[in-house]
Amino acid sequence: MFLWNAVLTIVIAPAVLIFRALLAEVKRLDILLAKTREEYATRIELGGIVDRVLEALHRLEDKLDRALNQRKIDE
Repeated sequence: MFLWNAVLTIVIAPAVLIFRALLAEVKRLDILLAKTREEYATRIELGGIVDRVLEALHRLEDKLDRALNQRKIDE
């Protein structure tokens, strides 16, 4: 009987410790997932940002076109 109890303790104790560690990791990942959802931009916010970037690129393209046209005129 004593031998059986020892075997069960040797097998079950590490399994319980591993299970507790896995549960703690799942809880940590759940918290990180919740934070990620809170911190990322929504589609509406992202749409506004993309619009501003595109406007800036169009302005830059216009400036580049004017500079190239001016260079052609000067030559």
